[in-house]
Amino acid sequence: MPLIQLDRISKQYPSAADQPVPQVLDGITLNIEQGEFVAIMGPSGSGKSTLMNLIGCLDTPSGGHYHLDGRDVTTLAPDELALVRNQTIGFVFQGFNLLKRISALDNVGLPLLYSNIHKSERRTRAQAMLELTGLGRYVHSLPNRMSGGQQQRVAIARALINQPRLILADEPTGNLDTHTSREIMDIFAKLNREKGITIVLVTHENDIAHYAKRLIRIVDGQVVEDKAQVKTE
Repeated sequence: MPLIQLDRISKQYPSAADQPVPQVLDGITLNIEQGEFVAIMGPSGSGKSTLMNLIGCLDTPSGGHYHLDGRDVTTLAPDELALVRNQTIGFVFQGFNLLKRISALDNVGLPLLYSNIHKSERRTRAQAMLELTGLGRYVHSLPNRMSGGQQQRVAIARALINQPRLILADEPTGNLDTHTSREIMDIFAKLNREKGITIVLVTHENDIAHYAKRLIRIVDGQVVEDKAQVKTE
């Protein structure tokens, strides 16, 4: 069974009176299997970020059905969606979204505050995730004393803390230089290859999309291309 099943998904947002309702997503149907590494591309306003928000249970569709790990999440209440996000999905954003006044260790452990886990266990898990992303020496560092690449590694460690089956990354290298972008993408590739974590990322950069094993292009709210890709050195 696919991890992600989208069946004729549409999304509309309210518009001004007497104005046509814009169709942001228009009947998208696609499956993503457990363990895939997928890049979503498209021009500005194509609907790719809206699609990402729907996959991440941050928004709900106007029509169609979305099954995540066999469960129709389009029928869930907001508190149920929050639980799905916390237990199944890890998020990585372009802007890092770290709390500047607490350490890297405490930032990584934040998602565990909603679980019945003792503080010592939270810190042990958080340190393990920082070790995994190459930041074991920076557990006590504050984000505003870290480079952009280090902050994004902290964000990835935080996304991993609940052992998600799916990581959603929205322009994860958008604020990084080319060398650091490659380091971050190498981490995603390793997590996908060695841990079997499903990775879905939105990017406008072809060289970043090339890390993925599958490319989906969205134009005007519709899938116009869906192909496997082979990385060449």
